[in-house]
Amino acid sequence: MSNHLTHVHAPDGVAPGSGYSHVVWGSGRFIAISGQCALDAEGRVVGEGDAGAQARRVFENLRRCLAAAGAGFDDVVKLTYFVTDVAHLPAVRAARDEVIDKARPPASSAVQVSALFRPELLVEIEAFAVLPEGPRP
Repeated sequence: MSNHLTHVHAPDGVAPGSGYSHVVWGSGRFIAISGQCALDAEGRVVGEGDAGAQARRVFENLRRCLAAAGAGFDDVVKLTYFVTDVAHLPAVRAARDEVIDKARPPASSAVQVSALFRPELLVEIEAFAVLPEGPRP
């Protein structure tokens, strides 16, 4: 578990979030991960028509991107979800809950968009992370 981050689930006067923190901060090296979609290593769509399968692939792609920076999901401070239909959010949240620490969730935003860059894509997720300075504990 990453202890270089502080999570505030419900600041005074703000209703607690479900599955996210309202505020997360830390010090260290900032990492921005571009929006990831359900594409495999060859650029083929994974899980066409299945929001859950797409979300699981998106989180796998995020895991790989975080690892390239020496980070993991415990270092994520913010996730932004872009979905073509808010009805996909339960499937996205289920996939998220497989990879994040539910006791220390990142800040999050969800946005319904009219389309993503390919019509068969249902979900795109971007991430921001903070790695502690120096060697990992």
